[in-house]
Amino acid sequence: MRRSHRNCPFPDGHPHGRSPAPDASSTDAEGFVGRVDELAQLARLLDSSRLVTVAGVGGVGKSRLAARCATAVQNRYADGVHRVELAAVRDPGLIGHTLAEALDLTHRGSRPPQEVLLDHLADRQLLLVVDGFEHLAVECARLMTELMAAAPGLRILATGRRPLGPVAEAVLPLAPLAEEDAVQLFTERAALVLPRFRLTDGNLAAVQEICRRLDGIPLAIELAAGRLSALSLDHVLKRLDDRFRLLTGGGRGLPPRHQTLRTTIGWSHELCTPPERLLWARLTVFAGEFDLEAVEYVCSGPDLPSDSVREVLAGLLAQSVITRVHTPAGVRYRMLDTLRYYGGEWLKALGDDVRLRKRHRDWYMGLATWCELDWFSPRQLEVAASTESALPDLRAALELCLESDEDTHLGQHLAGTLWFFWVGCGRLAEGRHWLDRVLARPNGRIASRLKAQWVLGQVALLQGDTAAAAEVLHDCRERGIRDDHPVAVAYAVHRLGALALLSDSPARAEDLLRGALASYRELGELNGNVLLAQTSLAMSLVFQERWEEARELSDEVLSICQANGELWARSYALYAQGYTAWLDGASVVAREQLGEAVAIAHRFSDPVGAALCLELLALMTARGDGQTEAAVLLGAAAAVWDTLGVPHSSTGRFGAPRELCRRLVLESLGPDRFRALLDEGGELPLDVAIQRALTPLARCLSVPTGPMSEPQPVAERPEKREPAGSPTAQAGETAG
Repeated sequence: MRRSHRNCPFPDGHPHGRSPAPDASSTDAEGFVGRVDELAQLARLLDSSRLVTVAGVGGVGKSRLAARCATAVQNRYADGVHRVELAAVRDPGLIGHTLAEALDLTHRGSRPPQEVLLDHLADRQLLLVVDGFEHLAVECARLMTELMAAAPGLRILATGRRPLGPVAEAVLPLAPLAEEDAVQLFTERAALVLPRFRLTDGNLAAVQEICRRLDGIPLAIELAAGRLSALSLDHVLKRLDDRFRLLTGGGRGLPPRHQTLRTTIGWSHELCTPPERLLWARLTVFAGEFDLEAVEYVCSGPDLPSDSVREVLAGLLAQSVITRVHTPAGVRYRMLDTLRYYGGEWLKALGDDVRLRKRHRDWYMGLATWCELDWFSPRQLEVAASTESALPDLRAALELCLESDEDTHLGQHLAGTLWFFWVGCGRLAEGRHWLDRVLARPNGRIASRLKAQWVLGQVALLQGDTAAAAEVLHDCRERGIRDDHPVAVAYAVHRLGALALLSDSPARAEDLLRGALASYRELGELNGNVLLAQTSLAMSLVFQERWEEARELSDEVLSICQANGELWARSYALYAQGYTAWLDGASVVAREQLGEAVAIAHRFSDPVGAALCLELLALMTARGDGQTEAAVLLGAAAAVWDTLGVPHSSTGRFGAPRELCRRLVLESLGPDRFRALLDEGGELPLDVAIQRALTPLARCLSVPTGPMSEPQPVAERPEKREPAGSPTAQAGETAG
């Protein structure tokens, strides 16, 4: 089934879904200058070639040109334009995951991401913009070739400092700006620094000479224009001349324009104050966006006191060395890769790169720990946004943990601590990637290993990989008993209970879940995982037709969620309540509870919760006279399960509403009409499907509110953060 993604190439007109900033890193349409001929040529190449690469030196404007072109041609692609940024990706194994994220496939199941991408793209018409691939060129070329062979409607627009490499590639070498456009760019950027700046007969010659000296390279021009906050136009030109005479004799092996850019960056670096140069170098340890608190911890020291960092950071911002971006997690900063690379060379020259990387890792381990704790609080949505924003740096921290056997336990602890992100925010596939990697390494610290094991069991279970889940959870329980780690044992038993529930053994599930909950109480554990165990216990009772007991348990969960501002576990408790209310014939109440549950699940990108709710809402819709709409909702839910890689049979009794709905709708509409409506639902974006489920036709509510007239067996119905230290035994297991 297809799920259409007909969207703007970059949400809100910006490649990162944020408001564009008028700076060197912006690729927004409003800041675009010139390139009329190049845009036309690039559009023509996309008409005739399925893979087009814009190649050129750093800072020449490749990303900006690609973004502008993608916006101009988006209407040619029925399934939209999607951008994937690879600059911050260092692990080749994450290329597929990053592409899947760009296509809204982040929660896909246990299959390799390449397989999911091949299936998803097979019959789609879309443009994929791949930005900053050069450090992963070989792996990218291989994957792009496979994707294009399997997806005739796929076209790829790539940007990099070199061609990608496949034979069928069309390359647009991007030259610097023409003089007129370069002068316009300098003038516009200068006006951002000096609002009264205007191009006049008196300063035109100086501006033209600056642009000529900088070879028309946009990044170099913007850096020079940013200096007008401290220097006059004549001083900028004079210092450029001095700098070029000093430095252009070096680096003779570099292309002339590369020398020009490096010289300009070096000149900008030279004009920074010593604290600014030091901070520039240290900021290069960040892989993605960063906030002030992170900078204050990671980059401060005796030579750069933390109380001075804000002012020094502001100086780099004013000079376009870094840029400010607005994200769902708040204000963040980022540095262009070209400037990061230059600063990174200085950091290595200072001999401080290893220490800074470890300090960076410690900060993000601390961030993950605080986010895990805050997940059980009113700040859940903020936690989700913060973790999403920090993902490139969390990846960098995990990579550092895997570079040395002595740090493996830190990687296991970090990958396990992020369970809330992998499970609660639809990142199952990437979570599996990291958990498999950290558990493949030797580690003598059992607590961290046990935590990673039960989290892996939970992830594998949600992916439908029950065999892998059973193996790792049994091992976790046995190791925990042998080495006296009762917290890990409780979490493993909890997940084994969930496995029994999905395996249609509700009595066995009840025994295991009651045992886990008793252990949680004895250990003083109370968090979203504990509430999820209680909700699973409620569902095991529902499947044994003990509805009143189930209702009492889920009522208690809802009360605890209300007191603690918890939303994610609340959605599952509402599902349990809605399921029970449906069985009891209280359809209006059930629809209200399920409507709230599916809305919460979607806010957290939780595909499992969304699919379960959609199936039960579809059945309730079909019970009225809304069989057509019910079939569409079933198709939307089926698309979620399919993309998760979860076989319908693996959902056990949770799938009873789906099967009952299917029989009702099939009998009413006939197989041809039913199949067409399933396909229609499968093509709907998930948010559209959920909106349709939340706003049903009035006639779909016209079902009896008393007990079901035809009782059937249940099987037929269905504050300022500080980094955390190395994990202790308990911290390696506890989930908050």
